[in-house]
Amino acid sequence: MKTQLLALLLTGLIATESLAQKFGKTLRETPGMVSYTFRNQFAKDVPGTLDKIKALGITNMEMSNLFGQTAENLRRMLDERGMRCTSYGVGYNDLNNKMDMVVQNAKTLGAKYVRLGSVPRQGKFTPEAARKTAEDFNRIGKQLHDNGLVFVYHNHGFEFEPYGNGTLFDLIMQETNPDHVSFEMDVLWVHFPGQDPVALLKKYPKRFKLMHIKDLKKGVEGNLSGGTPPENYVILGTGQINVPAVLKAARKTAIEYFYIEDENPAAEIQVPQSLAYLKTI
Repeated sequence: MKTQLLALLLTGLIATESLAQKFGKTLRETPGMVSYTFRNQFAKDVPGTLDKIKALGITNMEMSNLFGQTAENLRRMLDERGMRCTSYGVGYNDLNNKMDMVVQNAKTLGAKYVRLGSVPRQGKFTPEAARKTAEDFNRIGKQLHDNGLVFVYHNHGFEFEPYGNGTLFDLIMQETNPDHVSFEMDVLWVHFPGQDPVALLKKYPKRFKLMHIKDLKKGVEGNLSGGTPPENYVILGTGQINVPAVLKAARKTAIEYFYIEDENPAAEIQVPQSLAYLKTI
């Protein structure tokens, strides 16, 4: 009897370990998907696009917007497919002027994180703008925190203007309350302006809670503009970014969810190849 019980326990442990390792050695779980990757498809057919994403084995969504649906309808569609929304992307205006709606939608979707993708700016990002941004983030972050949600800001590249011994991104980090303001690292938008994602993860291991995994076409030179043609987004592992090193460093941080984001018009073809690559590392 004891022998049989031991065998069952060992079988359970092996099965559990197998599940834990089911998506490669670095990412233990299948990464999520940023809805913006399939923005054109979502604009035409929300349920059909969710079906396509689910068919890839992806069940965790970061919804960039509601694509014309109510939060209730979108949540129902996700539930029907055994999918979930862990992060909800909103605009600066909504966070400043429609916070009640943002909170209600995020909670209806079941999202833990409320993500801001960028901040309004005209021309070069300045220290004054960075300080104003930090002030806004502290206010917004506290409001969301008080409602049981986590505010995250998604870097977009222009924040890495040199400042002092670092950058304006460092200034934003220093002037925001870590209890109320967290960050989502977009790997491409750290690399593109000339920064090292691995070094940044090591510098702020507790501040990053989410990550966008991307790769940049070889030969493309970066800058501080915060923009590049969508064709420059390539299959993971085929571009400039050392994806294995980034993910290895990320495992030692507070990052909870990883999402694939591919803005290339051929994303529907590229994403399955990116998933296959991630399984090998």
